Amino acid sequence: MQQATPAHLRIVITGASSGIGQALAKAYARRYGAHCTLALLARNQQALTTLQQEITAAYGSQVHCHVADVRDVARMQAIAHTFLAEVGIPHVVIGNAGVSRGTLTEYQEDIAAFQAVFDTNVMGLVHTFQPFIAAMKAGAEQGEFAQLVGIASVAGIRGLPGSGAYSASKAAAITYLESLRVEMQLHHIGVTTISPGYIRTPMTDINTYAMPFLMEVDEFADKALLAIAKRKRYTVIPWQMGIVARLLRLFPAWLWDYMTKKAPHKARL
Repeated sequence: MQQATPAHLRIVITGASSGIGQALAKAYARRYGAHCTLALLARNQQALTTLQQEITAAYGSQVHCHVADVRDVARMQAIAHTFLAEVGIPHVVIGNAGVSRGTLTEYQEDIAAFQAVFDTNVMGLVHTFQPFIAAMKAGAEQGEFAQLVGIASVAGIRGLPGSGAYSASKAAAITYLESLRVEMQLHHIGVTTISPGYIRTPMTDINTYAMPFLMEVDEFADKALLAIAKRKRYTVIPWQMGIVARLLRLFPAWLWDYMTKKAPHKARL
């Protein structure tokens, strides 16, 4: 069924208080102005309030802020029910919330970090999408635009030293989103996986190693919006990292081991 582009876009974004999530919120507001309603979720109340005031003043978009941790199933369910009742069925739900920590399996104290990373980066996507899907199915059957978007990472392409939790969680996210995509195609709901390369955000600011093809976050957001509008299935931004990602998949294990033997590790926090 052909889905018409909505005259007024309803969008949900997690991890919206900083970095990629904040940039996506601003990009949607900049592009659609008063013709979009944004539900912004994050753990930082003050940052959300500041962002809400900025967007409302500059672009006239309607903004609903919700303090939430995507690991909290009950809270995510409650927010979704509130949005559906007060705003309507979202057209685009973006699961962006994520954490990155350096981890080493040899340290017992890193077990909790592994759990937190997986709970946020993988289960957080499930908790974000699940409460909206039934309503989005119904809307899509009537021709409404419906799309789920997951922010993964090129770090999920191959295992990186010192990033066992992060790389594995993003690999799981990529595969989960692919499964979701093939499930949702029967219900006219698009699923887009976006794998960023190195994007300048507070998350990457702590990296002490070289970051090839580093992209400014606002430029990334503009390109992500275009990919979402085109209902791309999978894309890597920037495109140069997409080429690198395809090459990485072709490297035999022995070559990857050799290349990463002395590679710098992400710092354990």
